[in-house]
Amino acid sequence: MNTPAGYFDDQYADAVDPWHLGERWYDRRKYDLTVAALPRPRYPRAFEPGCSVGVLTEHLAARCESLLSTDRVPSAVDATARRLSGLDHVTVRTMTVPDEWPEGSFDLIVLSEILYYFDTGTRTRLLRRSTESLAEGGHLVTAHWNHPVPEHTCTGRDIADRLDSVTGLRRLARYDDPDFTLTVHEHRPGPGPVLSPARAEGLA
Repeated sequence: MNTPAGYFDDQYADAVDPWHLGERWYDRRKYDLTVAALPRPRYPRAFEPGCSVGVLTEHLAARCESLLSTDRVPSAVDATARRLSGLDHVTVRTMTVPDEWPEGSFDLIVLSEILYYFDTGTRTRLLRRSTESLAEGGHLVTAHWNHPVPEHTCTGRDIADRLDSVTGLRRLARYDDPDFTLTVHEHRPGPGPVLSPARAEGLA
């Protein structure tokens, strides 16, 4: 069973930033690691569903030519839009994934602290839609909390293990922290090695 929509509505009803994403060193460090793990210096088109109040969005915006960030909660979308108001290449929209999904393909999709809110079937569908929306050679980046939470259906380690079996994805990197797990996968439907940063620059 997915986490009910009312859970998120209640969280944002009590606070603008209910998880204090803009305050804690834990989150600042995690976002720095997430952005540092991106294999390319720039991405033409990126998608970040579940953007919350836009703290990670702000980091991603510096590495993207065009960035679409969405959330199911209108007040979170409003907070992100205010935070990114000076950046014309960032679009913020209310959207409930995976039932709603943007058109076109992306070079980067970032799923941060979102997948554990879905049951197995819905999570599988979201990952399939993500993979299908990635351009060949595009990257799927995930980061998720590892400690048990009543509203979470799994942990970051569980998600990372599942990603390795998704058709069309090839793992580039995995970082296991006591608190969260970060992964980078490349959309590579055919044979051949993944294009690591060193290979991309002809060093390997």
